Amino acid sequence: MSGNITRLNAIAAINAYAPMKQQLNFAETPTRELFNSNVFSTAVMKDRLPKEVYKSLMRTIEQGEALDITVADVVANAMKDWAIEKGATHYAHVFYPLTGLTAEKHDSFLSPNGGGSAVTEFSGYQLIQGEPDGSSFPTGGIRPTFEARGYTAWDVTSPAYILENPNGTTLCIPTAFVSWTGEALDKKTPVLRSNQALNEQAQRVLRLFGDDDGAMVSSTAGPEQEYFLIDRNFYFARPDLMTSGRTLFGAPSPKGQEFEDHYFGAIPERVLGFMLEAERELYKLGVPVKTRHNEVAPGQYEIAPVYENANVATDHQQILMTTLKRVAPKYGMVCLTHEKPFAGVNGSGKHVNYSLGSASVGNLLEPGDTPHDNERFLVFVVAVVRAISTYAPLLRSVVASAGNDHRLGANEAPPAIISVFLGDQLSDIFAQIRAAGTATSSKKTGTLTLGVDTLPPLPLHAGDRNRTSPFAFTGNKFEFRAVGANQSIAMPITVLNTIIAESLDYMATRLEAVEGDFHTAVQTLLKEILDEHSAVLFDGDGYSEDWHREAAARGLPNLRTTVDALPAFGSPEAVALFEKYNVLSHREVESRLDVKLEQYVKAVNLEAKLTLEMGRTMIWPAAIRHQSQLAVTCANLKAVGYEFDTNTLDKVTELVKLLQDSLTDLKTLMEHESNSLLAEAEYACSNLVPQMALVRGYADELEGLVADDLWPLPTYQEMLFIK
Repeated sequence: MSGNITRLNAIAAINAYAPMKQQLNFAETPTRELFNSNVFSTAVMKDRLPKEVYKSLMRTIEQGEALDITVADVVANAMKDWAIEKGATHYAHVFYPLTGLTAEKHDSFLSPNGGGSAVTEFSGYQLIQGEPDGSSFPTGGIRPTFEARGYTAWDVTSPAYILENPNGTTLCIPTAFVSWTGEALDKKTPVLRSNQALNEQAQRVLRLFGDDDGAMVSSTAGPEQEYFLIDRNFYFARPDLMTSGRTLFGAPSPKGQEFEDHYFGAIPERVLGFMLEAERELYKLGVPVKTRHNEVAPGQYEIAPVYENANVATDHQQILMTTLKRVAPKYGMVCLTHEKPFAGVNGSGKHVNYSLGSASVGNLLEPGDTPHDNERFLVFVVAVVRAISTYAPLLRSVVASAGNDHRLGANEAPPAIISVFLGDQLSDIFAQIRAAGTATSSKKTGTLTLGVDTLPPLPLHAGDRNRTSPFAFTGNKFEFRAVGANQSIAMPITVLNTIIAESLDYMATRLEAVEGDFHTAVQTLLKEILDEHSAVLFDGDGYSEDWHREAAARGLPNLRTTVDALPAFGSPEAVALFEKYNVLSHREVESRLDVKLEQYVKAVNLEAKLTLEMGRTMIWPAAIRHQSQLAVTCANLKAVGYEFDTNTLDKVTELVKLLQDSLTDLKTLMEHESNSLLAEAEYACSNLVPQMALVRGYADELEGLVADDLWPLPTYQEMLFIK
């Protein structure tokens, strides 16, 4: 029997794949009627709640007023009736623990009434507060294992929704998750706190410009999700993909992405079927997905929403990842959101489009037709530049993970150096301010004529885009490109909100003290900040080695790995920042740092165990069989006087020995123990990661020599191109 029966069966199963027998009937419910159909939206609340209760909730949602808990019973009853009409039997407080995943605790609406039957109940208390275990999730020491109590608290600003299942539905209520002692154990609570801090400081700046209606300023986000799809049969034949999310072995395919033929190419039929169903499920839950397309790497795709309130966008991003992974198996595929599931081709990011504004003033990063005259816009943009410059290490730390280490700095991702791209128009305006103290003109948009009468003239933007910048201005928002595909956007949003709040605080304090001409004071402050923080501005090629040298000369930090970056999160400057704006306490900062370090160590150790297991039980045996067959063949040919070139046998023998020795060395390295999480992370980064790369190098070279019928693992060529 062949040694790779699993791999052969996987390919055979894919060849026998039959499309779904029951196709979706898109005519049954038009797409426009699907959107928000399973959401307890403001429209549903307006229809089902008493007017005063509805107005009270809207003041909380839209203006940030304190929640009036006396309305909870009325809201809970209306929410229960709506959910039961949609087939719900249970409700769930949904929360987002420090695992970065989604957690939920389900409870039934039914309560025995003592007479042998049951009634449906859902009180305001049950809506407002739940009680999951507060010590079984990562806490960084905030909750010892023997102290279990934790609370979930209703987040009225993120709408409840119905989660459908073929056997019923569940009412899902987004909540914050805190310990019995009040510390945040989740990712939502800091987002909400940071948005409150951002609003307070933005209001101070707006009042200086006469915009004093008090409409709540909030951040907005639109995260572009990249992901891979591979056939499930290949997935189950790859222990590394199943357990760690990425391939720990795999030689490059003869064809990768060098032909540039996959990007925006025709979407394969099976993939498109998956996309259509996933989008319809997301529409029902109010996720405003807008774009779908093939990404650069073979087997890689992207889905992107319209940007919305950052807290809701953070929740929707979790729903989106869950939905993609839930729908893919229906089409015989698995969705991979790891940042680098396949070496040698593009990894996957989650580009977060970020802005801020309010219902009355709109987008505060909208430049208008004459941005050089738009002082309010310039103040907010310069506040962002100052924030990124001042807190670049902190921003880098919140996108640090074992997975993202394989992506950041590669040719498809921004470098680990945090810099800001402004584009031609803004760069010109800021150059004028630095040179003359004020700007008097803006580069204009134009029209692009294509030289063909039947083609329309195209509006031409005032500047180009830069895909190599980690933080780029893209017309009326910034795009934070360093976030990893598998990460929650909660902490990046939290940090962006907080550092921009600090910058706005600084600028408001300076401008509030002005006694002379306000316009002159604004221009003076803009010039001062731009002069001080110009080192972070870079519009060139972030992939080039020249930029790395120039960035070092400018004094910009280049935190290449998670171990390099994470200490910035717990630095005295970061702790003081979070505490000043009541976003995280010192204890909460330390707990998150511990959790991040622990997750890094666990991820690397898991991969090391898998590397050892797969190397010893799958790759080494296949190589030994091939070596044995070659040796027998050589001996037989030599016996009959045939001159046989033994170079291949010699090379295989050499690699088998190197593979065996490197696996033994890896096992020895894995037996190390450190006396702290940071030391253990440093050890894993400096020793385990390079040793795994060494093992992989020998194994991948063997893949190109071992007979195809003996190789046990689905290859890159098969996984990326068989659809």
